[in-house]
Amino acid sequence: MRLLSLRTALTVCAVGSTMLAAGCGAGGGAKTNAAASSAVDPAKATGTVTFESWSPVEGTTKQMVAAFKTVNPKVTIKATILNYPEYITDLRTKAAAGSLPDIVGLQPGSVTQLYRNQLLPLQSCAQKLWGDDWQSKFYPVGVDQARLGNPKGDENFYALPILDQTINLWATVPLFQKAGISQPPTTWDEFKADIAKLRASTNATAFMLPAKDGWVRRAIYFQIANNVAPGLIYKAESGDARWTDPKLVEAMSWWQRLFTEKIAQPGALGLDAYPSTQQAALQGKAAIFPFGAWWQQEADPTKPSRTALAVGLEGYEPFLFPTIPGGASQPQLIGGIDVALGISRKTNNADAACAVLGDWISGKGAQALINTFNDLPAYKGLSPAKFENDRQRQIWERFTNEWMPSVHWQQQPETPEIATALEDATAAVASGQKSPAAAMKDVQAVADTNS
Repeated sequence: MRLLSLRTALTVCAVGSTMLAAGCGAGGGAKTNAAASSAVDPAKATGTVTFESWSPVEGTTKQMVAAFKTVNPKVTIKATILNYPEYITDLRTKAAAGSLPDIVGLQPGSVTQLYRNQLLPLQSCAQKLWGDDWQSKFYPVGVDQARLGNPKGDENFYALPILDQTINLWATVPLFQKAGISQPPTTWDEFKADIAKLRASTNATAFMLPAKDGWVRRAIYFQIANNVAPGLIYKAESGDARWTDPKLVEAMSWWQRLFTEKIAQPGALGLDAYPSTQQAALQGKAAIFPFGAWWQQEADPTKPSRTALAVGLEGYEPFLFPTIPGGASQPQLIGGIDVALGISRKTNNADAACAVLGDWISGKGAQALINTFNDLPAYKGLSPAKFENDRQRQIWERFTNEWMPSVHWQQQPETPEIATALEDATAAVASGQKSPAAAMKDVQAVADTNS
């Protein structure tokens, strides 16, 4: 998989404190392929629709609400956006009380399955919005993952993707430039060597790992495991392999080495992704950090927190997790649905909820969403209305044209039990409380209990 080298990137535009005067050309994106008409007429919807999620971010969600208002000012949308940990807790509380919002943000697999019984099947809504061939209008990875973890024989869609993503790493270009590194590492040995160079040349954290968050730990482990033995992790999920397989234990050992070999920063288990790592990366204090395609949203011109590094993504370069010795010869692409939308079975306004969902996936709300670079569209044909420079366009096209169509490995466990078990295992290994072998035995025990 080709990576745009930092040297090439630096020839496109100047990087650093003078990047605002670099003179890179901005350009318009392709026109949206949003649905022009459907059996659901959003202009005829009435009433109030409640929405709660962790993503899209609050500012972007406000723009989506405003865009829908231009289609139908008679619908009131009450939106609540929380940080991810708080959202998951709040969603669990509301589900227990039987009071889910009309529309909820979901992740495929473990999160959707927790609330499946409280969600409407969405095939009828989708057919009304986009026709009988509605699945063909989404990127295949989103359709494939939307039913992740459904019980055998259950072909319902309890959520529809609004955003897709890849899971990857990011390099802060000026710090790499200062260290004399011309392109991101593609192998583990290069990764370690670059970490040493970055530490020697800058006061920034060489590899900032927000290991406090379970989703980050899982994402890194999935990337490592698919490098060590591509696809084996999913065989373990289906019961066709065991979590104690030597290759999955080996993958946990490589996760452990991030800590024992001091590749990650001291105190990584106490650092969260948002807001701590986000803010550090925006301020140029993290040379490498493990986010994904959604980092593009930091370039949104309307964000009050945007820094010079984020303008046109001049200060950042995405790259895939390096290969592991003895594993796959090429970096593996992990990704799929970032955010999906579900509708509560108890909604009192299913038609309006369907209209809002459709608009935010493929209509004016969707265009407002994509214009902020919040993540990659799940619906084909959407593109930002404007790029600030050629570099931003190049990165967008790499994600949408090269990486997303090649995503083969999913980023989410199928069940909440395995998701929690992997989060516990990675934390125990990182803290030194358990060996990789013992931690994977724990995961297998959970799998046996829930088989």
